[in-house]
Amino acid sequence: MNGENFWEQDNSLENSNYTDPVVSGNAVAAYFSKVYGWMAFALLLSGLAAWLTGHNVAIQQALFTGYTPMVLFGIELALVFGISAAINNLSASVCTLLFVLYSVVNGLTLGVIFLVYTETSIMSTFLVTAITFGVMSIYGYTTKSDLTGWGKILMFALIGLVVATLVNFFMKSSMMSLIISGIGVLVFVGLTAYDTQKLKDLAYTATDEESMTKLAVYGALDLYLDFVNLFLYLLRFLGNRRD
Repeated sequence: MNGENFWEQDNSLENSNYTDPVVSGNAVAAYFSKVYGWMAFALLLSGLAAWLTGHNVAIQQALFTGYTPMVLFGIELALVFGISAAINNLSASVCTLLFVLYSVVNGLTLGVIFLVYTETSIMSTFLVTAITFGVMSIYGYTTKSDLTGWGKILMFALIGLVVATLVNFFMKSSMMSLIISGIGVLVFVGLTAYDTQKLKDLAYTATDEESMTKLAVYGALDLYLDFVNLFLYLLRFLGNRRD
């Protein structure tokens, strides 16, 4: 439900029809201000939805019983794949609406963390995540090194991470869970830098304000997924469980 996401490796935009660049110089910074702005807004919505779920028994009973969790997971998958695969054919307003909807749905499912961990540890882990994410995103934005080579490595690591998680779902090994969490942190730390640089290059392919907005939403979704997954893996290390 948190989207352990090899979805973000979708190449639909990189092979899109945006061929007449209008973005240059300081406009890239303006593009990233939109990306981070939408990402922050989505995190705020997710946080509010998660907090509400974690403090409302009626919502918990509605969301975490029967087939509802599977339905929510399916909705999340559909929204992420839909935004990534069809973004060239959707209007900017529809892309934005779908992104906002996804952040709310994901927030509702994340509400379970308030049932498992103390609120103090959740907040402190969120702060650690924000600092780590910020450092790596700045690195990805400012580095002169080409991080393209990281893509395939991180992709294979991410697939391995998903497979290992599924295997451990049946094995229920605490040691393996710890190892998976450590690898997960490293993978999403790397993806934060890689995706930031990828989005910086992608910004130059905007043709007009409409495509710029869609690219900003796509970028916000990419980094949102990195942030949320990094947070969840760190929470397994830093979170204090409720008695």
